[in-house]
Amino acid sequence: MGRIGFGIIGCGRIAPKHAEAIIALEEAELVAVCDIDANRVRDFETKYRAKGYDDYEQLLANPDVQVVNICTPSGLHAEIGIAAARAGKHVMVEKPMAMNLKEANALVKACEEAGVLLAVVHQNRFNSAVKQLRGAVEEGRFGRLTHGSAVIRWNRNDNYYAQAPWRGTWSQDGGCLMNQSIHNIDLLQWMMGPVESVFAYTATHLRKIEAEDNAVAVLRFKHGALGVIEAANTIYPTNLEETLNIFGETGTVVLGGIAVNKIEVWRFGEEGEEAAVLARQQQDPPNVYGFGHKDIIQDMIQAVKSGGKPAIDGYEGRKALEIVLAIYKSAYTGRPVTLPVEEDFNLAEVFSFDK
Repeated sequence: MGRIGFGIIGCGRIAPKHAEAIIALEEAELVAVCDIDANRVRDFETKYRAKGYDDYEQLLANPDVQVVNICTPSGLHAEIGIAAARAGKHVMVEKPMAMNLKEANALVKACEEAGVLLAVVHQNRFNSAVKQLRGAVEEGRFGRLTHGSAVIRWNRNDNYYAQAPWRGTWSQDGGCLMNQSIHNIDLLQWMMGPVESVFAYTATHLRKIEAEDNAVAVLRFKHGALGVIEAANTIYPTNLEETLNIFGETGTVVLGGIAVNKIEVWRFGEEGEEAAVLARQQQDPPNVYGFGHKDIIQDMIQAVKSGGKPAIDGYEGRKALEIVLAIYKSAYTGRPVTLPVEEDFNLAEVFSFDK
């Protein structure tokens, strides 16, 4: 099998990260791009020398496209992913994979029935710091895990939300949890294990949007450990931090940096180990998207060629989505929520009230 042909649907804010990662890989070729905005399509055609379309069905009909990268508003992810699967294309979908579990399950089912692969883009799992932390968890170096926290203190101002009418809406986007914090929530559950229950508050303090710009949640994991999630898009005047903290009876690790890419604390009782680990830091990425898109696309290429499965398949990608939905349900009901969340819990329907 030669180079894998990729097509990008949606040429907005995150799409250049996908395009640049694809063209940087020897085994990949960016064949086609699609967007309803003709100017965006022209820009991508010129910059990346890919065939442009204004209708994703036309892109899906291109026989040279083997993998479709879905970078549209979140509310369209499942619909387009299902169409891509039925067209015989492997699917890489940006987070969240869908806006509710019914759509997420339908996307997983469509890919399985079509015999194509599904990968959810949680690229921060490929950060060097995150991989080192995951290795320590798998080796049992923490002993019994006691608690962990995932914190995002960022700024997404009114100009950000004014870029497109879908931003901050319940039907197409969600707020700081669904759009930004879901990456860190994915990492927290990956390290700590399945979540048993959630209690949360959300608020819309400053941004002129339907969804939340602030949220806090406490979690109990199935093995008894506790967790805290804090998410905010209101930090003045710019992004402050994204941190992941994992604590156990014989270990403490704190990850920070602008994209959870830096080890801040590494303590396991081995003399000199922390200093050595901190001295081998990867350089900061240019933005909060980090360096992981190239690695996650390479992972998909290997899965396509080997007949294996992507590191973050639909079942893995669904986990963080369900936690976010549990947080929203708790905030709406004012009560703790025990997972699993029912499939028909729909944000657009539940939150269709005047806040």
